[in-house]
Amino acid sequence: VVCHGIPSTREFLKSGDILNVDVSTIYKGYFADASRMFMIGEVSPDMQRLVQVTKECRDIGIQTAQPWARLGDVGAAIQEHAEKNGYSVVRDLCGHGCGVKFHEEPDVEHFGKRGTGMLIVPGMTFTIEPMINMGSYEVFIDEADGWTVCTDDGLPSAQWESQILITEDGNEILTQ
Repeated sequence: VVCHGIPSTREFLKSGDILNVDVSTIYKGYFADASRMFMIGEVSPDMQRLVQVTKECRDIGIQTAQPWARLGDVGAAIQEHAEKNGYSVVRDLCGHGCGVKFHEEPDVEHFGKRGTGMLIVPGMTFTIEPMINMGSYEVFIDEADGWTVCTDDGLPSAQWESQILITEDGNEILTQ
């Protein structure tokens, strides 16, 4: 599962699994969004590395999201780090603006080309939430529930998400 797994009472986690928990809040009419990875029991070095590199991708995206840069710069930086480590970046899902609506503009893709995309300006608030796959970047929505996103090749995926505010001289991490 890449994301959007539906909670259930069925017990299925076992030692060696990785799990993403995504939490959204509404406070005084404003939306916030964050997710993080958890490792269950004894996790293989390959899975630990996937989780770590995905967190690094999120952090690199945050570092790159500076005033007067472009969203393509953010996506390119994330994609370069993921691919340098032998992983792929999901292309069908992206980060998003977050404010008085849960999903607002801009779309924040986690792949791209430097110097392209929307200009990042002070006051923007958006998520950086790369979904990094061990195999192919291709995904599908499970027809059984119409919501859960899975990797096409069945290989693991990890995701870390933070929401940031672009300031005059950098950014502020609002959620971790």
